[in-house]
Amino acid sequence: MFKKIRQVWQIKELRHSIFFVFALLAVFRFAAHIPIPGVNLVNLKNVFDSNQVLGLLNIMSGGAMTRFSLVALGIGPYITSSIIFQLLAMIIPSLEELAKEGAAGQRKINQYTRLATVPLALLQSYGMISLFRNSSAQIMGQIGPLQLITIMITMTAGSMFLVWIGELIDEKRIGNGISLIIFAGIVARIPTSIQQTLVTFDISQLTNLIIFAVISFVTVIGVVIITEGSRHIPVSYARRVRGNRLYGGTDSYLPLKVNQTGMIPIIFAVSLVLFPPLIAQFLLNARSVWLVNFAQGVINLFQNQIFYGIIYFALVFIFTYFYTSIIFHPQRISDNLQKQGGFIPGIRPGASTSGYLKKVSDRIMLAGALFLGLIAILPIISQGIFHGGSLVVGGAALLIVVSVVMETVKQIDSQLAMREYEKF
Repeated sequence: MFKKIRQVWQIKELRHSIFFVFALLAVFRFAAHIPIPGVNLVNLKNVFDSNQVLGLLNIMSGGAMTRFSLVALGIGPYITSSIIFQLLAMIIPSLEELAKEGAAGQRKINQYTRLATVPLALLQSYGMISLFRNSSAQIMGQIGPLQLITIMITMTAGSMFLVWIGELIDEKRIGNGISLIIFAGIVARIPTSIQQTLVTFDISQLTNLIIFAVISFVTVIGVVIITEGSRHIPVSYARRVRGNRLYGGTDSYLPLKVNQTGMIPIIFAVSLVLFPPLIAQFLLNARSVWLVNFAQGVINLFQNQIFYGIIYFALVFIFTYFYTSIIFHPQRISDNLQKQGGFIPGIRPGASTSGYLKKVSDRIMLAGALFLGLIAILPIISQGIFHGGSLVVGGAALLIVVSVVMETVKQIDSQLAMREYEKF
């Protein structure tokens, strides 16, 4: 490891790129500490600490939502826009053609994604402001129309600013910019969590501390295994004669990852789990008594940790299969193999290959779906073990941190390997 660090430090361009990325992340953390006026930050923090769904949204914002800062929306609107265009590419032929055009088509889709992020950010900022204004926790007082529009524009500009920072990081090829922004927000909260634990620490909590360390260690190992895990499908290429030369005749493999979806199923599930209690929160101010009672019943139901955990786990499990069906195209892979003269030993080319790939993907995805579901409800399990203390294992946060670190290390290794290759 120290040898790799020394190699990175000796390469001027790579060293400057890493410093540049750190500088941009520092700018993000500075912006995350500038709150929008008129918000009771103490009451806001209490609301986020008591709600697992809002806590996950806070993770997506890089920790900026608890301060209702200039970048409180984080990159959530951009992620939502990206998911929308991935879904639209399945039903709109023009977008599907753009996706097949390679880098040029992807640039156009990215441009459409950025443009769609603006109205989504405006809508999300209005919903967040309305939620806080109508909250019983007295987070935000009454504001006028002009102030409302100003706050919405400010929050939207902050979200687009983070998207811009993420793209600048991407250009340096030191990890994924969007992921690193979320990563920075999670890591920035670690000193505060340690401080809270040490302040309230008692010798009787030593057992809980050991259990917490073991759960965290096992979770990190599980994240690494599932993230790196894949099923290698053997592929053989037929020999072809062109002129006086013989081509092909090689054996390779097709890797099918256990977790092909990343964090997307958890984001989908959060959106659906958050929707009913959010609507119910607005209905608490209705004039009809039965409607108020119904809204309060919905809120109480979703505050039940057992019900919430079951629904959350089920949605993550379902969306893992759903999103895999969107991004994994066995028919397209089968056609490409057939065009290149490749085949899976023992499986006929064409429809049989497509069906075989789908069958294998569905089987290995079972482990990925169960893992993501367990990761999603890990905070609930941790709260049950530690009785709602400061020691709570955030499964989604660990998944992001470990995945980002692994991806960043791989990109740095690839740049080192490329420079070693250029020497020859």
